[in-house]
Amino acid sequence: MARKIVFTSGKGGVGKTTVAADLGVCLAQAGERVVLADTDFGLNNIDVVCGVEDRIHYDIVDAIEGRCRARQALVRHPQFPNLYILASNRTDPDKYISPQAVRLILDSLASTFDYILIDCPAGIESGFHRAVASAEEAVVVTTPHVSSLRDADKTIAVLRSYRLKSVDLVVNMVRGDMMADGEILSPREISDILKTPLIGVIPQDDGIFLGEAGSAKRAFRMLANNVMRGTRKIYNAAGKYGGFFGSIRRSLKKNL
Repeated sequence: MARKIVFTSGKGGVGKTTVAADLGVCLAQAGERVVLADTDFGLNNIDVVCGVEDRIHYDIVDAIEGRCRARQALVRHPQFPNLYILASNRTDPDKYISPQAVRLILDSLASTFDYILIDCPAGIESGFHRAVASAEEAVVVTTPHVSSLRDADKTIAVLRSYRLKSVDLVVNMVRGDMMADGEILSPREISDILKTPLIGVIPQDDGIFLGEAGSAKRAFRMLANNVMRGTRKIYNAAGKYGGFFGSIRRSLKKNL
């Protein structure tokens, strides 16, 4: 039976969709059967992030309204055969979709997959509640910026009103050079402030996109292992910026 995990954030622009997509890739590469479900109606883009927007024939609303079966609305990723995308509505973003309807569709897929990763709208409006109501676990994605942390704190408070098995934290877009210089809070400090267990740290890395190599790819693999095995091994984004040569890297990074 699939673990249903919702990915949420207090505000937009923190990389929530990318985190869900790249985690899905890592889980699929590890042999897990994964669905990436987009419940961000109106601003849906997980099919674009995954590069399958031209392959979408049905979406979750088609399944809800009986124009297709839930399985027919899934698109298998051409590069990662264990990864399937369930797109949200593309034609009528104002259509009301109840939380119960979304949950029924995801529940109907749960028996044949290992993970259903639910991409949730930012904020804590109706779309947030619709997505969270379908999940059993939650991952809050934030960045080290103060505004992001404030919104993440509000989101975590609302999540705790649900009967979720777990609420974990991923700190995204971490600048290791700034962390080493003490210019931003460390992920551990952020975890302590938000009183939420840290499950992953993703460094700022322009080279990461759906399986590409780079430091962020290593961080996503560690995150995937934590999700699968319940471990808490966290990527050290500041590691390469320590010591003499690290100080040179920090100086070069700031001058770019």
